[in-house]
Parts: sequence; structure tokens; C-alpha cells
Amino acid sequence: MGKPSKEELTVALAEAGRMREQGVDEFHIAKCLLNHNYRLKQYEELYLALEHYIRSGQSDIEHGKLMRALEKIRKEDEHPGSGRA
Repeated sequence: MGKPSKEELTVALAEAGRMREQGVDEFHIAKCLLNHNYRLKQYEELYLALEHYIRSGQSDIEHGKLMRALEKIRKEDEHPGSGRA
């Protein structure tokens, strides 16, 4: 099992979106895929902010970006229904 290609992910997300729109998601697979993809993007943003913060010598500007990315994830954890899917 390997990481899906960009094309495979695009097709899978489009199908998941179609399934959700049409209410054909009895086992919540489409919902989970869409939510996990949304959350993965948030964690990727956090990772990039952390990388920049460390490489910048822990500058105040980069610290602010890091904290905003972290807060975005915290809010989603507190209110899980507010995100996508």
C-alpha cells in the first residue's frame, strides 16, 4: 500500500463529495475521507509554520504564524462539526 497519487486523491475526493451531496454514504466513508483530507491540510500548515519558525531563529513573526496555525487546529478539535465534510 502506498501513498495515493495526486490524480487518485483528486478522483477519490470528487467521488466522496458526490456521495455526500447525494446522501449515499451509509458507512460515513466519504465523510471521513473529506474530513481527514481537510485536517491533513491543517496539519501540513502547522508543520510548515513550525519549520519556518525553527529555521528563522524563532522570530516573533514566525512564532505568530505558528500560534495561529495551532489555534486553528485547536478550534477544530473543540468544535468538530465546524469543519468540512
